[in-house]
Amino acid sequence: MLVTGAPVALGHLLTADAANLNIPAARLIPAALIGMALIVLLITKFKLHPFLGLTIGSLAVAAVAGVDMGTAVDSYLKGFGSTAASVGTLIALGAMFGKLLADSGGADEIVDTIIGRSTTKTLPWAMAAVGAIIGLPMFFEIGLVLLMPVIFLVARRSRLSLIQVGIPALAGLSAMHGLVPPHPGPLVAIDALKANLGITLALGVLVAIPTLALAGPVFAKVAARWVDVPAPELFEADDRIAKRRPTFAITLATVLLPVVLMMGKAIADIFLTDKTNVLRRSLDFLGTPLIALLISVLVAMFTLGRGAGFGLKEASRSVESSLGPIAGIVLIVAAGGAFKQTLVDTGIGKLVATWVEGSGLSVLVVAWLVAVVIRLATGSATVATVTASGIMAPLATSLSQTHVSLLVLAIGAGSVFFSHVNDAGFWLVKEYFRLDVVQTIKTWSLMETILSVAGLVFVLLLSVVI
Repeated sequence: MLVTGAPVALGHLLTADAANLNIPAARLIPAALIGMALIVLLITKFKLHPFLGLTIGSLAVAAVAGVDMGTAVDSYLKGFGSTAASVGTLIALGAMFGKLLADSGGADEIVDTIIGRSTTKTLPWAMAAVGAIIGLPMFFEIGLVLLMPVIFLVARRSRLSLIQVGIPALAGLSAMHGLVPPHPGPLVAIDALKANLGITLALGVLVAIPTLALAGPVFAKVAARWVDVPAPELFEADDRIAKRRPTFAITLATVLLPVVLMMGKAIADIFLTDKTNVLRRSLDFLGTPLIALLISVLVAMFTLGRGAGFGLKEASRSVESSLGPIAGIVLIVAAGGAFKQTLVDTGIGKLVATWVEGSGLSVLVVAWLVAVVIRLATGSATVATVTASGIMAPLATSLSQTHVSLLVLAIGAGSVFFSHVNDAGFWLVKEYFRLDVVQTIKTWSLMETILSVAGLVFVLLLSVVI
């Protein structure tokens, strides 16, 4: 299936306007490349703190593009503030939850159960499944902060590389993010392209399973040879704080509570079409990530705390001690959001999408490429999904229901391609895993690329047989 139309001429590309700033493309592309290269150079060569590197890189992009510095600062603050308000609060709540899980002995209970029922060979596969289950209804950042205590403890107890254990779990989270509804990402594309939810869900699972296997446990075995790092002590339990452990059933129920709340919201949004319905409004509120995690932290103080023999003072002490170690992570992630906003506001994402749209390629390949270039330009899988879905919507009207669902999956696969310095997820993984930039690229970024390319390959294979 091909999209007809002549390739975009270079002259057209160089006269495209950027967003509302009317910036020539001849300045936009060098600006984005210089900004990204500067960030990597400042952090790797000059050992500048990533927060400062991202801030300087954001201003450099705007300066090279010819944006007024007042406007550039506004874009930076907008991106920083929105990321800190959304992702930052979730990181804080997730850290509280994770510390309670560690201090109460609940994480130990989960880890001992996983290790007790897994061999050295099957453990990475078990971690991939755990990541997929946790990540199904959640954005990546939320699932990551919830999984961190488990990943670190499994790595320490099993004596396996943090990369060999962590990469499969991250692959599980990311695969759900791009390919399987009711995750919010695919739901956006399903709505925009008028795809059938049931068909997309079934095909998404078919694509996700082999894709996750390749990008997770299989790749992790190779990546662990390139990067060998110990699990940091970030979520190590305080000595002798817990008098006993909560049971596995209570711990698992507590861990799955935010998952269930967010899943309830996703299901309500699908099946309860009346937005004034009391049940839908209630589930929408309870399933909002901030509310779901807030409720989960309060519940964990009771269930995990009581299971460990904590009083209120001990539970509060555990929560309080969680915030110090993640302060730097919040600043870095927020600065990554600011850099992304600068790229979005200058219009680089819109520019490259326009160029790709005009090429004469398969609809599925074009959809994947549009999502890829938006992802590379903006660092946001969600922005890539929304933008690519909007661009491809007119083309979807001529496709069968099955191929519209495959179009959704192609966009989802493209939206997770090669996470790098303009992606908040890149900095989350780097800081949590205590990696340098090069190590993060060799592990996390390559895993995302394999996930994206393998996803497209399996989508194309399905398009041949169905």
